[in-house]
Amino acid sequence: MIVKTFGSCIYGVNATTITVEVNVDSGVNFFLVGLPDSAVKESQQRIDSALKHNGYRIPGKKIIINMAPADLRKEGSAYDLTIAIGILAASEQIQSEDIGKYIIMGELSLDGDLKPIRGALPIAIESCRQGFKGIILPQENAKEAAIVDKLIVYGVKNIKEVIRFFNKEQELEQTVVNTREEFYNSLTEYEFDFEDVKGQENTKRSLEIAAAGGHNAILIGPPGSGKTMLAKRISSILPPLTLMEALETTKIHSVAGKMHRDMSLISVRPFRSPHHTISDVALVGGGSHPHPGEISLAHNGVLFLDELPEFKRSVLEVMRQPLEERHVTVARSKMSVDYPASFMFIAAMNPCPCGYYNHPDTECTCQEGSVQRYLNKISGPLMDRIDLHVEVIPVPFKQLTDKQKGERSHLIRERVIKAREIQKERFKLNKGIYCNAQMTTKLVAQHCKLDQSCLDILKTAMEKLGLSARAYDRIQKVSRTIADLNDSVDITVEHLSEAINFRSLDRDSWGR
Repeated sequence: MIVKTFGSCIYGVNATTITVEVNVDSGVNFFLVGLPDSAVKESQQRIDSALKHNGYRIPGKKIIINMAPADLRKEGSAYDLTIAIGILAASEQIQSEDIGKYIIMGELSLDGDLKPIRGALPIAIESCRQGFKGIILPQENAKEAAIVDKLIVYGVKNIKEVIRFFNKEQELEQTVVNTREEFYNSLTEYEFDFEDVKGQENTKRSLEIAAAGGHNAILIGPPGSGKTMLAKRISSILPPLTLMEALETTKIHSVAGKMHRDMSLISVRPFRSPHHTISDVALVGGGSHPHPGEISLAHNGVLFLDELPEFKRSVLEVMRQPLEERHVTVARSKMSVDYPASFMFIAAMNPCPCGYYNHPDTECTCQEGSVQRYLNKISGPLMDRIDLHVEVIPVPFKQLTDKQKGERSHLIRERVIKAREIQKERFKLNKGIYCNAQMTTKLVAQHCKLDQSCLDILKTAMEKLGLSARAYDRIQKVSRTIADLNDSVDITVEHLSEAINFRSLDRDSWGR
């Protein structure tokens, strides 16, 4: 007897329906075909133990299992439940009339309990698109899958519940999630707040500008000056995620297996901070069986690289294209997958090897030329993609002991949202452009017009401060964002002057 059950395969951040065809015939042997990897092939032993533990068995006959489409590689242990139910139905140990209406996924333990799987959300989205009645999967993944409307989601603890459900001996409890209510209730939740930061008004202002225009920024300062503390708080002033952005972000984290137990939807912008020993594959994604990297996990959020010069040069260089294209393509001989990677890049570094170059109180002990060599660890093309260079000065003792709290994050966020609304209206006819940082040279010329007084100041800055040519467009983009924060149609001398102050590393005097 031939029975078909249905599972799903993750390809990039999307899912593809897999048909598991089980044929039980006369003879003795067990065949599993359709490009299964080792984890799928090992399912026979897990299924055998799980069925015996629950009073069932794999029949001692010839069993052929085909996983179609046969030319698409199947990976992981999530097909255990799909195959087990197919075997039971094909050997007439359970009723099979309703099996084809559901996507069935789950990893079996030896006693028949189900373990969570990756990619529950994209699997549920594809199940709904394909017209399936529902999806049966481990209980830990149920809330995540239940985000999808018009799909019945059953979270189960063990295979016994699934068997009793198809035999019409037990009703399963449907998992229901009010997606919009859950999303909007957690929009303003964040762990860190700018009110905890003492002093550092200039740095806070620079991060507000970065958030308002989607600009990348680098914080340069001595150890203990507050660079990491400030960077961790930037997520709290970014505009809230839209529902579509939240779904995109959740899909990526679901595929990567980063969703916490019973978590349904990521409603806060992600903040990723990998260690400087990370490999290039772990950062951009890939591997023999590609998975999303840190830059994709930071999609719609912030990627923070602390101690930037300590990262391997090859790791930093692979970020150059994703920073421009806002997606990354992982190509292998048998496949090519795209992962979204639209993130704000925030970096922090010491100004020199000892950390005290330009420190107001502590003398730098580095040898002559070592400061420039330290800065040269970061390539020009990567630095070219960073709009704001911010010098972070240590906070004096008087400010540290001041009991008065700083401005709260939600007040800064209101100004950021207002500036983003201006940009949204400005770029409504430009597909793929949402903020000032994404402007092309043509758009800069169109939206960043400077009067003669502004041009004179910019010329003076270029000549007197030794600013590089690549700073020219960046300064105009940041000036446009500052003008938006001030609700100004035109870029003024004040806006331009403030933008010029945030180009520290372009000055000829730095590091000499």
